[in-house]
Amino acid sequence: MTGDARPAPVIAAARSASAAPEPRPAEEHAAGRTGRVGRVGRVGRVPRVLSIAGSDPSGGAGIQADLKSIAAVGGYGMSAITALTAQNTRGVRGVHVPPAAFLAEQLDAIGDDIAVDAVKIGMLANAEVVSVVADWLRRTAVPIVVLDPVMVATSGDRLLDPDAELALRDLLPLADLITPNLLELAVLAGADPATTWAEAIAQAEAVSAATGARVLAKGGHLAGGEAPDALVHAASATVVAFGGERIATTATHGTGCSLSSAVATLQAELGDWEAAVGEARRWLRESLRHGEALEVGGGHGPVSHFAGLWSRGGLRTAPTPAEIEAEWWDGIADVRAAIDTLPFIRALADGSLERAPFVGYLAQDALYLRDYARVLAEASRLAPDAAGQAFWANSAHGSLVGELELHTRWLAGVDAAVDDAATFAAEPDTATTAYLDHLLATGARGDYAVLAAAVLPCFWIYVDLGERLAAGEFGAAALDPGHPYASWLETYADPAFAVATREAIDLVTREAAAASPERRAAMRRAFRRSAEHELAFFASPLPADAAVSAP
Repeated sequence: MTGDARPAPVIAAARSASAAPEPRPAEEHAAGRTGRVGRVGRVGRVPRVLSIAGSDPSGGAGIQADLKSIAAVGGYGMSAITALTAQNTRGVRGVHVPPAAFLAEQLDAIGDDIAVDAVKIGMLANAEVVSVVADWLRRTAVPIVVLDPVMVATSGDRLLDPDAELALRDLLPLADLITPNLLELAVLAGADPATTWAEAIAQAEAVSAATGARVLAKGGHLAGGEAPDALVHAASATVVAFGGERIATTATHGTGCSLSSAVATLQAELGDWEAAVGEARRWLRESLRHGEALEVGGGHGPVSHFAGLWSRGGLRTAPTPAEIEAEWWDGIADVRAAIDTLPFIRALADGSLERAPFVGYLAQDALYLRDYARVLAEASRLAPDAAGQAFWANSAHGSLVGELELHTRWLAGVDAAVDDAATFAAEPDTATTAYLDHLLATGARGDYAVLAAAVLPCFWIYVDLGERLAAGEFGAAALDPGHPYASWLETYADPAFAVATREAIDLVTREAAAASPERRAAMRRAFRRSAEHELAFFASPLPADAAVSAP
């Protein structure tokens, strides 16, 4: 387009390039500021972001891209549709603009009910639509307004008629940030399209000075291997530069829409324009790199808005702690059923168990508890929070001071002196050795979540047995005060142990719910393996073919 044919500029002519501030890298600029410069974690509520834009049925641009972008960077997206398009990745075939009055109804419906944290504005179709949006913004207290002035297509075709471009002039000062492409930036500045980055910066500075808004200059359409951006603010005489190599991809449909809506969302969260732009660019560049893998369309395909989330968070919904508890418990139903039928358990319940196998069981359990307490102490050391550290440490203490002392008295006799040497005199049998090897090896690997899952069956299976023994499920003999092992059976149903077990279950299942699918699977394998060791441990005192009384 020649200078004579160019329409009158939407704003005043640009300042000369020499008037623009010297760009500084984003990290250098941020170092001189106070406040956050990067995304350090969500604080407060999810940003509620409204996109006012046209619809793209192919899903790559417009409202569809905006909603994906808002969700991808952590916001809740809403939309007011300004125009309906018939388009795909190859181009636009038609545009239908609904009555502007209906757009006003959409905006009022949202504004009357929902507090909007940020607004992103895209395609505005005609002067009447621009006027409706401008009027709504003046009547509505919206903290953040990002305007992506959809005026010129990549082909160079003008998308707004002169009246609409003129109306847009009144809308620009209502924006906090304007995000034009280079062709749109030239129209706003009343200049020829920039062919150098310095020219683009100068035009952005001029637009910022005329409107009072920040301008995000985007160098993606310049020649060369770099694709720089810059956040320009004339009022503070700052230009924050963002560098980056050009990403070789054909999946560029909707990049402007996606970037502007992401910036709006992140600004609502972070409250820092440089940080918001920097994070949005990192997200968009990641999405650009994965766009072609979507294989959408035969033209310029869309970016892959959720590529990062899919790769880091997975596609399957994480189970709740309650779901994990039920799934893991049901998953060892066969082990639990096998324990119930063991000769040792049946004989212990009905009182027919001879003293020799019972003492042998106690001797092995004492050896087990000594190293089990060490495993619990290691779980305490590895636990990521104070609650877990305290729980496992208390459990280790209880194993040594409570349970182990009880074993010692049973082994030595009620009136005999407690003798640690006698308590641990037995040689560990195969079942005890295998169980402890499993727990100690798991602890040595240093994975807290897997270790916590591995120690859980010792809590859970014992409490389950104790509660069912106390309920008479194994026969009335277990409830008889004259039962030869009555005091021992009482320890199985100790309410304090049940409370501790409940806490252990909660700790482990919460950890599993927050874990990756791979780590959760490792936790479940460790849990199952420990349950199998519990079965072997209970099976060891009596042979499988030992005769026992019926329950």
